[in-house]
Amino acid sequence: MVVVLAWPGALLIGLSLGLLGSGGSILTVPVLVYLAGQEEKVAIAGSLAIVGMIAAAAAIPYVRDKLVDWRTAVLFGVPGMAGTYLGAWSSSFVSGTVQLAVFALVMLLASYFMLRPFACDTQPSTGSRSMTSVTLDGLVVGMITGFVGVGGGFLVVPALVLLGGLSMQRAVATSLVIIAAKSLAGFYKYLDVLDAENLALDWGVIGIITAVGILGSFFGSQLGCRIPQDKLKRGFGYFLVIMGAAIFLQTTL
Repeated sequence: MVVVLAWPGALLIGLSLGLLGSGGSILTVPVLVYLAGQEEKVAIAGSLAIVGMIAAAAAIPYVRDKLVDWRTAVLFGVPGMAGTYLGAWSSSFVSGTVQLAVFALVMLLASYFMLRPFACDTQPSTGSRSMTSVTLDGLVVGMITGFVGVGGGFLVVPALVLLGGLSMQRAVATSLVIIAAKSLAGFYKYLDVLDAENLALDWGVIGIITAVGILGSFFGSQLGCRIPQDKLKRGFGYFLVIMGAAIFLQTTL
């Protein structure tokens, strides 16, 4: 029954990834904690597994259409994987409540990126300085990913457009590949974290939410062609403000 309650959330996760190329991961931890009733660290680890698999599935059409910029994916993704591993390792030194509070702050940061004006046609130079910035940004976003269990697409997509010089479509495609790789690295380390605290994953819940989320991502990619992206981003941004504030208040009061 609890898992059934999480199905609408799983659909929303997939829809967000399909529509925006980001945002799905920011919803997964709340779904697992509040709808599936999981402990915070278990939810964060499960989130990385779920988001990684959904992102990998959502990236397949983009790979097929040759929209992924593999050079940028490596420059951003490899340090991102290292950062995710470090973030997951550092999570063993704090409580799940602290992680959830930081997660709420990350949601509010995500709302800022969603609500601010964003020029999709920005095409900066892709010289060595830009590539260095992309690499450093990948490391930082990776650490956030590992610590609070998010894919970081809401940070990755703007970084790839503004620092990497990619078009919005190619940034979304490349972001999905990076999210899948970073999530895998973080999940691998989280297996050690859970083992040290005698916690176990619920693979049944992970499998069901992943399957429903993948289905939602396919619907999202179809809807994305019909709904203005600016309105979607703003609506999602306001939703994140409400959710982030609610989670932060609940964990700190």
